[in-house]
Amino acid sequence: MKKLLLALCCMLLAAPVFCGQTVRVLLGENLKTAQIKTSGLVHVYALGQGKKYKISKPQTLSVQLGGGKLHLGQLQTADTLVIEPAAGTQLTFQKNAYTGKFYAVPNGKTFQLIEYTDMEDYLLGVLPYEMSYSWPLEALKAQAVAARTFTLMQLQARQKNKFDLYSDVRSQMYKGSGKVYDSVQKAVSGTKGQVLRYQGNLFNTYYHANCGGGTDNVQIWAGPKAAAVKPLSGTSCAYDKHSKSYSWNATVPTASVNQFVNKNGLAGSVKKIKVAKRTATRRAETLEFTTHKGKKTLSCAKFRLGVGAALLKSCKITDISKTGKGFAFAGHGFGHGIGMCQDGAKGMAQAGKNYKQILSYYFPNSKLTDD
Repeated sequence: MKKLLLALCCMLLAAPVFCGQTVRVLLGENLKTAQIKTSGLVHVYALGQGKKYKISKPQTLSVQLGGGKLHLGQLQTADTLVIEPAAGTQLTFQKNAYTGKFYAVPNGKTFQLIEYTDMEDYLLGVLPYEMSYSWPLEALKAQAVAARTFTLMQLQARQKNKFDLYSDVRSQMYKGSGKVYDSVQKAVSGTKGQVLRYQGNLFNTYYHANCGGGTDNVQIWAGPKAAAVKPLSGTSCAYDKHSKSYSWNATVPTASVNQFVNKNGLAGSVKKIKVAKRTATRRAETLEFTTHKGKKTLSCAKFRLGVGAALLKSCKITDISKTGKGFAFAGHGFGHGIGMCQDGAKGMAQAGKNYKQILSYYFPNSKLTDD
């Protein structure tokens, strides 16, 4: 009966991804052992075996892979092993506390640890690590809607995979819903079920730390294969200058620069770097590298990732010069510059704007809907 009702729900809704909003988050990969602390009652079992084992007292459970099987105490299985916490019980893995079920999934000679959790609980573990819990509530609400929409897009794209999202910057930072801040709780519950759409469809609601005065078209960062939608076409920003991330200076070692260009088809040591092409907001789209072997134009976005995104904070580069230690860069902003500027969202909230106005500003032509 439940399966029939779920099927009917999915037939009736415009976006079937909203039916059953369980989020599968990869917490650990390439594991051979995992230490999991329990705060109370849990049940452990192997999928397909039927029998559940109750563990009443708080303790540390050791999951190990050996002989082609997962081991937890006397329980052994070549299939998936599940640790299911009772209501009010938390599971702690690598110092982060979680409230969902843990699935240990064999993956060759190692295993993956995946949490199955509710969408809204997942967001409780995202917001304080993507945007400070101390920030204005309206900025946190905007972040909640953006993160929820992005998550649903990932669920839609990865239905056939073992997990939906990574727990790090490859998706969104996530450290579990075991620790909940009041401001984050208010932001998530105050926007429950709300997402952004464009022409009736969800879209990837990207966001980043600081846009340096303006966001750019998603195709400049992700390439021409990325969907060209108006909410991700770029917009000016006048609310992010308060942040220390607005302006920056960095020196990229010569060895890192040479390694990048050598891997991308240009031999020799780099003597000069200049911006070859800029976007309308002055973000460097491509860079020209010169060695004694020749010249080559390469993507700035790929260069940034190649030498370290934390070092070269953005491609909104204002100056490049050669130094004794490498190449000195100066610029504005922090991140890829697509979608919502988080520092800008904070600035708008401080200026009295509400979360709907913030989302409309950074995702123009989008529509806020209740799922």
